[in-house]
Amino acid sequence: MKTYEPITIQVPSDVAEAYRGVSEEQRKQIELKLAVLLDLQLKTNRKEAVQRLQKTMDAASEEAQKNGLTLEILESILNEE
Repeated sequence: MKTYEPITIQVPSDVAEAYRGVSEEQRKQIELKLAVLLDLQLKTNRKEAVQRLQKTMDAASEEAQKNGLTLEILESILNEE
């Protein structure tokens, strides 16, 4: 079961006022919807960052191979003390 903790976000004044005017049950529903939306957005951001990192690593690997870096040379470099 997930645990929940409070966070503070900035919203327009009219949104804050409207939020304070709804019932506790409506607030809970809004909070759950916001939690899902935030979770999806953050997961998307992480996924995109991983994809960009993978592309960068692939490009660096291709460039290194074009410049003559072999697995043996790389292992030799990594094993140097």
